[in-house]
Parts: sequence; structure tokens; C-alpha cells
Amino acid sequence: MRARFAITLAVALFATPALPQGYAGLGAEAEGFAEVSPDYRLSFPADHLPHPDFRIEWWYVTANLETADGAPLGLQWTLFRQALRPGQSDEGWGSPQIWMGHAAVTTPDDHRVAETFARGGIGQAGVAPSPFTAWIDDWGMYGADDTLDQVQLAARGQDFSYDLSLTARGPLVPQGQNGYSVKSAAGQASHYYSQPFYEAEGTVTLGEQSLEVRGRAWLDREWSSQPLDEGQVGWDWFSLHLPGGEKLMAFRLREADGSAFLSGTWIAADGTPDPLPDGAVRVEPLGTHRTAEREIPTNWRLQVPARGLDITVAALNPDSLMTTAFPYWEGPVDFIGTHDGVGYLEMTGY
Repeated sequence: MRARFAITLAVALFATPALPQGYAGLGAEAEGFAEVSPDYRLSFPADHLPHPDFRIEWWYVTANLETADGAPLGLQWTLFRQALRPGQSDEGWGSPQIWMGHAAVTTPDDHRVAETFARGGIGQAGVAPSPFTAWIDDWGMYGADDTLDQVQLAARGQDFSYDLSLTARGPLVPQGQNGYSVKSAAGQASHYYSQPFYEAEGTVTLGEQSLEVRGRAWLDREWSSQPLDEGQVGWDWFSLHLPGGEKLMAFRLREADGSAFLSGTWIAADGTPDPLPDGAVRVEPLGTHRTAEREIPTNWRLQVPARGLDITVAALNPDSLMTTAFPYWEGPVDFIGTHDGVGYLEMTGY
């Protein structure tokens, strides 16, 4: 039954990219679901919780870590919610909400992945307030209160596990204009905010080896009903920790005709966001790496001319393919140039 449900969820969440409905079905018509509005203003702690009137949303954490001897390591924790139909949620197995969790640990020589699925309404997965709790099976993101200022993060796979403490050292940051993040020239958008100022420490277990780790983490929260245009075939998304305490989020959404929509946010060290419109960010792949019969661009040049940023970004492990129901690439990166530092890169549709 779990395998059958996995196939159903994969179809619902991740339609074939070749179909005319945007990458992974995220450009499909969403009649009856709530619409994203530029007039909406983020409200906390309410917006840490689910938005069931919208078709899709996620709680997404990535972390750049080091072991006690200075070896680099990255990890990912993600909870996705998808509504199968609009309208009021039914109880129990009649709930239209379905959930999916992804977890990964990446080292220079290894990339370990786990995936799990759940149905809403039966207590197997969900998000609750006071204290904030997001869970699927025994994976969890557990807040100390109803904020996201202090969070415990845990997940496990067949050959790995982790348990991290995250402490925010800066404010929540709206992406786009007041949290309204435009994704295409046609106007598709999402509500989107981040917590890019986490300090992280804890334990990562790889097989029989237990490693004490410290570093930085980044949370993305996003929800929408039709975030992509039907012609968009994938994206390249960067979250970067800059040396002066600034942060940079940038993305390139690729169109089937070869064009692209680029945007992002320059985040000052005090958390003040400066939205970067289409054209303010330049992203250029510098070469590809073949992994799992896919050509993946794991080296990039990224520029923000107005900020004097011109960097070369490289994957810690070019083989960081998420071998999930619908594969994508996700892994830690470092960068050099006018600025140096670390971050994360996600690439879909290759």
C-alpha cells in the first residue's frame, strides 16, 4: 500500500516535465484553490502553519556544517504538503492533504537520501502551533515555542540520521516584495519568507560513525497554488552565506524556449531585504557533470553587478542527486571571487 501511495503522490506532485503544465505540474491550473496576492502581508506565528486553501507548500531546511576536524558536510530536511482538491478538509482518510518528507546528508564523497510519505487527517504528518511542531513519521522540526527562533531538527534514513539544534541570530526575511515572490514574466508567484540566520550544532550519524557538527542553516517557507508558468521546465536556486554576514537568495527559472526568469533577494547582515528584480542577477553555468545518466551543471558564475558580486560557485559533491520519487539535484556549495563562502544549490528539470 505504501508503494502504491508513493506512486499516486509522485503523480500528483510531480507530473512529467514534458507536459504543458510547468515543471513538476506546478504550472497546472489551480481552479478553486486560493490565489497568491501582492496585497497579502505575512503574519507570525500564523504563517509558520499550513495554508490548506493553497495547493502546495513546504518547510525546507538546508545546513552547511563542519565536523570537529573541519571536514565539510551538508544536510537537508523538507516537509511538503499538497492538496489533492480544493475545499474544506475531511477527517481521517478522507482528508485531501498529502505529505512528503525528504532528508539528505552530503559529504565530499557521499550523498545519502531518504524519502517518506503520509496522508493528512490520521496523525501521521502535519504542522501544529504552541509549541511549533512539523512532523512526518518520526522526523520532526520542534520549536521551543510558537516561533521559529529555536528549533530542534531530526530525521533518519536507512544508513544515516541527524539531530540538530538551530538558533536564529537574525530576523525572518520576506522574499520578493513583502513576501510576494514573482516567478515568471506572466506573473505567477508565491508567498515566501526565509530564516537565513540559523546557527546550527548537533550530531550527524553515518552508518556506525557519529559526528559532532557546527555551522549555519537556512529555512525557506513557501506556499502557492500555481507558482510557475506552464512553459517553465525547471529552476536553479541558490542560498548563499556571504563573508560580511549578508545573505543572497537567487533563482533562475528556465523556459522551454531557452529563455529564463531571474530574481532574488540581497539580505543585509541585519536582515534588511533588498529585492532583486528580473535582470539584476546574472547566472551562467560553467560546465556539467554526468550523474545517474543526467548532465547537471554543478559549476556556475553568479553576478549581482549592483552589489559588486562576481563569484564562481562549485558543488561540494557533484553527485548530489536526490534519488526520490521525482529526482532533482540538491547539495552544499562553496564559492570564491569578489566574495567567498558557502551555501546550497537546488536544480530541477535536468
